[in-house]
Amino acid sequence: MPTHLLVGTTKGAFVLTGDAERRTWEVTGPHCGGWPINHMAGDPETGTLWAGGGGEWFGAGVWRSTDGGATWTLSKLSGGTMDDWARNDPDFAAMIGWTDTEVPFGKELQSVWALHRANGLLYAGTKPAQLLVSRDDGVTWEKNAGLAEFPERESWMPGAAGLVLHTIVTSPEDPEKLWTGISSAGVFASEDGGASWERRNRLSNAEGCVMHHHPAAPRDGKIGFCVHNMVRAPGSDLIYQQNHHGVFRSRDGGRHWDDVTEGLPSTFGFPIEVDPYDPQRVWVIPLNGDIEGRYPPDAAAAVWTSGDGGETWTAQRSGLPQRNCYFTVLRQAMATDRQSRAGVYFGTNTGSVFGSFDGGESWTELVEHLPTVLGIAALDTA
Repeated sequence: MPTHLLVGTTKGAFVLTGDAERRTWEVTGPHCGGWPINHMAGDPETGTLWAGGGGEWFGAGVWRSTDGGATWTLSKLSGGTMDDWARNDPDFAAMIGWTDTEVPFGKELQSVWALHRANGLLYAGTKPAQLLVSRDDGVTWEKNAGLAEFPERESWMPGAAGLVLHTIVTSPEDPEKLWTGISSAGVFASEDGGASWERRNRLSNAEGCVMHHHPAAPRDGKIGFCVHNMVRAPGSDLIYQQNHHGVFRSRDGGRHWDDVTEGLPSTFGFPIEVDPYDPQRVWVIPLNGDIEGRYPPDAAAAVWTSGDGGETWTAQRSGLPQRNCYFTVLRQAMATDRQSRAGVYFGTNTGSVFGSFDGGESWTELVEHLPTVLGIAALDTA
C-alpha cells in the first residue's frame, strides 16, 4: 500500500510517494499554478486529490486532480488582485492565460486554509472564517449557513493570521457530528450535520490551572480562544488541541477541556497529531514562544509525545537537528498515515519533511529544500 504525502507550500503543491518500506520518496511538483497551498486532502478509494489555498493576489480556490497529481482543475471561489489587473489589461490577461470567470463568493474570501473529506462530503475552511461544503467532489461549493449566521459572530477576534477557520474534524461513527477550530474564536461543534453550532471552550480544571497574563491564556473558566490545531482520536469523543497558550484534552467531544500542558517545555506550538490506532498516543512540537522567535526551545528540535493522553510527556530527538535549529512547524504541517504502524510526518518553514516509522523514537529527513511547508496530509492508496 503506497503512502503519498500531500504537501502544501508557499509555491504550490507537491506529492511525495514512498516505496513499500517508506524508505525512498519520489517528489512531483510544484502543482497548482504556483498558488500558495495551505492544505491538501485525498480520497483513498478514488485517489482524487484536492489542494486549497490562494491569497490576496490569486483569490481563494480549491484545485482538484483525478490522476494522482498529473493534471489539476481549479474551482475558483473568489477574486483577487490578479483578476482586477487582468480585467483591465488585455495584454496581461493574455500573458497569464486569464479568462473572466464568475466566482461564487465575489471577494468575500481571501484563501482556503483547511480541507477535510468525510462521509461523501468535502469541507473547506476559509479566511475569513467560513465553512464551505461541496457535494460534488469540489466542483461547486456552498456556505454553511449555521456557522455563517452564528450569534455574536461580529465579536470574534482575529488572530495574527486573521480570522481563520483552519481545522475541521468529523466523526466517522456519527456523520452528524462536526467540530471546527477558529483562530481566535475557539472551538465550535455541531451535532446535526452543521445546521446549528455551539461554542465549546469550557476549561474543566480551571481551579488547578495557573492563570497567566498572556492575552491568549485561559481565563474566566475557558480555554484561550486562539486554537491552533485540533484532532480527534478515532472511535472516541477524545479530542486534543494545541492552543496558542497550551495543550488541551477533552474526553466528551469538546464540552470540557483539561489543560495537559504540564511537562512540556513551553505553552506555545502549532500542530498536534494522534496515533490512528492508539487514542492515548499524541505528538506535539513545542516552540519557544509567540514573540521569542517561534523556533524549538534552545534551538534544538524535538517532537514531544505522550502515551497516556497528555498526563506525561517525553521528548523525541533522535535524527533531528540539536544545534542551531530555528525552523518553525506550522499548524497544518503534521500528519500520520494509516499503515499497520503509523508513520508520523512534519514539514518545516525551511522546506524539509521529516518522517518517523517507530512512533517518533527516531526521525529521518525525507525531503529537503522545498518551499516553506504550510500543510501536510497523508494518503494511503491501494
